[in-house]
Amino acid sequence: MKLYQLSDAGFPGLTLAEQDVPQPGNGQVLVRMRAASLNYRDLMIAKGTSNGLVPLSDGVGEVESVGDGVTRVKRGDRVAGIFYQDWIDGPMKEADFASGLGGGAVNGTLAQYRLFDAERLVTIPDHLSWAEAATLPCAGVTAWNALLGLQPGQTVLTLGTGGVSIYALQFAVAMGASVIATSSSTHKEERLIKLGAKATINYREREDWGQVVREMTGGVGVDRVVEVGGGGTLANSFTATRQCGEVDLIGVLTGGPVNTIPVLMKALVLRGIQVGSRAMFEAMNAFIAAHRLHPVVDRVFAFADATEAYEYQMSGQHFGKVVIDIA
Repeated sequence: MKLYQLSDAGFPGLTLAEQDVPQPGNGQVLVRMRAASLNYRDLMIAKGTSNGLVPLSDGVGEVESVGDGVTRVKRGDRVAGIFYQDWIDGPMKEADFASGLGGGAVNGTLAQYRLFDAERLVTIPDHLSWAEAATLPCAGVTAWNALLGLQPGQTVLTLGTGGVSIYALQFAVAMGASVIATSSSTHKEERLIKLGAKATINYREREDWGQVVREMTGGVGVDRVVEVGGGGTLANSFTATRQCGEVDLIGVLTGGPVNTIPVLMKALVLRGIQVGSRAMFEAMNAFIAAHRLHPVVDRVFAFADATEAYEYQMSGQHFGKVVIDIA
C-alpha cells in the first residue's frame, strides 16, 4: 500500500511511502480508502513538526475486511472515521482532544488502506459520491454542532466560503432558517445566493459588516453566528448578533485582541466548537440523507497530486471543499 507521511522538508512536506497492508485484529476494520479532504487544521499541522505522521482527518472508504467480534460494520460498507476517535457521545472530555485523526500521534487518512476500531466508524449516506462524503468528518460535523438547537424562522450569519461556512449555510436553510452570508467577491456571493442565502455582504467593501447585518435585520441582529474568523472578526460578529443571541466560535483564521464587553452587555452565548462526537456525526448523516443534501466540492486532486491539493487549499481560492481522490 502507498501512503503519505509528513516531513520537515518544507511545506507541505509530503513524502510518499510504501508499507504492507495491515490486517485487522479483534474489533478492528480494514478500510480501503477512496477519498480524503483537506481542512485548515491540516495546513497548520503540515507547518509544524510532525515527522512520519500520516496526515488528514477526513477520509472515507469501503470496508475490506473485519476482525473478530466486529458487528457494527461489514465487508462492502461505505464508512468514514470519526474526527475524534475517542469521542463517541455526550460532552467532550479533555482526553478526547488527543484522539484527533491526522494530528499529534494519531495517523490520519491519506493512505490507500487504514485500520480503524469498529466503534470509531460511521456509515455514510448512500447518495453521496466518495468525494462528497470525504468532506463530512470535520467541516460537516463542526457546522452541525454549531447549529444544534436552531429553530425554523431563526436567522444565521455565516462568514466566508470555506467548508464549515458552506455546510452551515446548507444545513441552516434545510432547517428552515434565514441565512446572511459574507464573502470577498461578487462571484462567490452569487453562488451563496444559489445555495439559499437570503442576503450577502462583501466584507472587503464593507468592513463594518456587523452593522450592515443589524440593518438587514431591522436593527435586531441575527440569532446565531457561525464564527470562523476568530479575534479579527469577533467584534463584527458581536455587533451582528441580537440580544441574548449565540456566537459559535470555530476558527482562528484571523488574530487580534477581543473586546468581551459586548458579550456581557448583550448577554451573548459564546460557545467554542470542537468538531463533534460520533453521535452527532450519525445524526448529521441521517439529516443529509433525509434532505438529499450534496456537500460542495470545489476541486478533486489525484492521489499523486496531494502536494498541489495542499497548495490550492492554502491559496484560499476554494469555494467549499478540496478533495484528494485515493481510489
